Amino acid sequence: MGEFCIRGSRQFDVDSGNGTFRVFVYRPASRLPANGFPVIYGLDGNAHFSSLITSMKAHSVRPELTGLGPAVVVGIGYPIEDDHDLDRRTFDYSPDADPSWLGERPDGLPWPEVGGAEAFLSFLEDRIKPEIAASESIDPERQSLFGHSFGGLCTLYAALTRPQAFRHFLVSSPSIWYAEKRMLSFIDGFAERLSTVQDRRDLFLSIGSLEQTVPPFLDERWPAYAHWIRRNNMVGNIRALHQTLAQMSLPLLDLKFHEFEGEHHGSVPPVSINMAMKIALKPVRSGRVP
Repeated sequence: MGEFCIRGSRQFDVDSGNGTFRVFVYRPASRLPANGFPVIYGLDGNAHFSSLITSMKAHSVRPELTGLGPAVVVGIGYPIEDDHDLDRRTFDYSPDADPSWLGERPDGLPWPEVGGAEAFLSFLEDRIKPEIAASESIDPERQSLFGHSFGGLCTLYAALTRPQAFRHFLVSSPSIWYAEKRMLSFIDGFAERLSTVQDRRDLFLSIGSLEQTVPPFLDERWPAYAHWIRRNNMVGNIRALHQTLAQMSLPLLDLKFHEFEGEHHGSVPPVSINMAMKIALKPVRSGRVP
């Protein structure tokens, strides 16, 4: 049997110097907007590319009613058959950190190499975005970045350190626990970095309500994993992050947070994408003050 292909999509491979990435691109068949299509970049593209397209189409099918038009969708993935390359994504999506901060993994295996987020985001900015701008008719003022789990960690890192890179930062279940909450150190200087952008930025934080709930049987069957879930404190960490950022009262940041009731870490991406899409596709508001 032949492989399934999403109509309107293409893919190509790019060598970054730190490994090969597979880039998936979807172009809408709709009429081109005057300023070009918005573009949505999704990390873990092998896993989330099709969900991003499906959600985008659902929201943009009646733009005269919703005000949400179609977008180019770009998935950043790897040349593999599975949904995730666990070692590669751990490196590419994580900020630099002292290995002693990582803690023990529930499977007892050593950590793969970490600390590649800065190089990955530079690759995305300097290689992938120019390629997409050259081949697709996009609106450079309406670019979004979506990531889940370690992809959410990377998207949050991009928001805090490179707020000029995207208009909308769509963060699903970020691994804030990574390296003793190394991510929180990047809040220092965020207000100053944000003050250099010309227009508001959206930061959408989301989590599943069950992401730190330990099933009753897990303590007996896999106590190391039960401990891992409790230690990672996924829900508590993102609630605290949202509160910290909200208290900063940053006039150029449109901050949103949603906790999806009844969803766990594996089930939350589709509903998170669905809500994030409303932000990615909305007409932007100009101006440096609310």
